[in-house]
This record gives sequence, C-alpha cells and structure tokens, in this order.
Amino acid sequence: MTSSKKASIKSEITAMPSWLRRPIGKASELSTVQRIIKQRQIHTICEEGRCPNRGECYSQKTASFLLMGPTCTRSCAFCQVDKGHSPVPLDPEEPQKVARAIELLGLQYVVLTSVARDDLSDGGASWFVKTMETIRQLNPETKIEVLTPDFYGKTEPIEIITLAKPACYNHNIETVKRLQGPVRRGAKYHRSLQVLQLVKQIDSTIPTKSGLMLGHGETVSEVIETMKDLRYVECDRLTIGQYMRPSLEHLPVQKYWTPEEFEELGCRASELGFSHVRSGPLVRSSYHAAIE
Repeated sequence: MTSSKKASIKSEITAMPSWLRRPIGKASELSTVQRIIKQRQIHTICEEGRCPNRGECYSQKTASFLLMGPTCTRSCAFCQVDKGHSPVPLDPEEPQKVARAIELLGLQYVVLTSVARDDLSDGGASWFVKTMETIRQLNPETKIEVLTPDFYGKTEPIEIITLAKPACYNHNIETVKRLQGPVRRGAKYHRSLQVLQLVKQIDSTIPTKSGLMLGHGETVSEVIETMKDLRYVECDRLTIGQYMRPSLEHLPVQKYWTPEEFEELGCRASELGFSHVRSGPLVRSSYHAAIE
C-alpha cells in the first residue's frame, strides 16, 4: 500500500464521528456463527459486508444469509460484496447447508438475501423458494424475510417468491432518485418502487420493506420525497442508516448524519404511515428485522 493511500485511510478513520465507532459484539457470539458458516461453506451478508451490528443480531438469534455465492453481477459503487468477475455455479447443497446452520444456531428469524444473479434465467428466484422450503422442513417455527434484487423489474421472479409467503418482502431503494445513477449502477428508482408495488398486488397481506443509506449528498427534502414515494406503493417498513465507505475504491462519504437527524427522519417516517421504522447511524437493512 502506498503512503498516500495509508494517509487517506488514516484521515477517513480520524474523520469518522464517535457515534459510528461501535464494538462489534462478544467474541463468543461472533466465533460460534463464524465457525458454523465456515464449516458449511455458506455466506452471510453480516460477514461479507462486515456489518457493525452482527454481534448484537447473533445474540438475538437473527442472521442474514447470502445466497448464490459471494460474487455479484452488478457493480454498485457503495457495496462491499465481491464483483467484477464471473459468479460461481450454484451449490446444490446450499439450501440444506443454510437450513442446517439455522437449526444448529437456533435462529428464530432469518433474512435470506442474495447477490444479483443476472446470469440466471429467473435471477435466482426459484433458488430463494427452494431455500425457504428446505428451511421450513427443518425449522418450521423460524420466520423468513427475503431481501431481493430487482430482477430487472420482471414480474415472474417476484411472483414466485411472493407466493412462497415470506414473513416480509424487503427490497432496498438505497438512495434518493437524483443519486440512483452514480450509487446504484444497473438499478433504477422507479423499478425498485415497482418491485414493492407488485408484491402488494400479488399478496397484500405480506409486509413490504425498504431501506435508505444516507451520506451520498442527498438533502432532507429528497429523503422525505423518497419516503412519500415508498408509502405511495404501500411500503410498510423502513430502515435508514449511514453509508460507511468500505474502501478507497468505493464512493466517498459526503456527509455523516447525526443521531439527532436520524431520529427526526424516523419521526417523519412514522408520521407518513410506515408501521415500523428503524432510523440511526448504524441501522442496516436487517437490523432488528424480527417484529412481533
């Protein structure tokens, strides 16, 4: 690493506000989950994305599994997940491995997400369903939330997953309309809204959810406008968190929003009609996902 890169990294760490410097949790809670997922050669977005909340979630019997390998076919400028080369073939044993890991860990609520697999004919929708069915065979009491890509707006993949009756259908819009291009390469604002709208049209009883990352240069008015657009398509739940730059190759942080600002936005979201809102600097898509 060059001296200039070292200096840049040191500068970013120094500039990071104190409220973002959080312990990652008890070593025992982390090591137990890490050992089991490593032994079974499966992936979690908690580990792939180095989520700061993973220790807390593990202790609450919640985890988010990353299906279909660690390599994404999209190239979003904010995301730490591996990209830029061909994804691996699907592991035929992955559904059973995930289900068994859930059983061993005694997880009560799981989130199934995936990298974008645009190379697959259905984008991986049937793989979501196969994994859900396998989980339910071994863990009939475990609730399953899905966090899916947009499938390029195709109806059939979204319908396949919705008809499998997840406890919640999550699709993140990530940022405001003006910033979609530079932040979410390959995704579109209206397409994400259509995903959430289509879920409700197929089965209005399934809660829908979306998430925003702040720090890319958005304004308060743009964030509120995005919330309104999400409510227009009957999105029920919302998460709002701070974007934290994974490396110098990713988009720089334009602003660190304060805890007070997050609280104000959370209140505004509740006023707009979201039934459940999580808003804070370290909030992520699956943070406190389990809702009784």
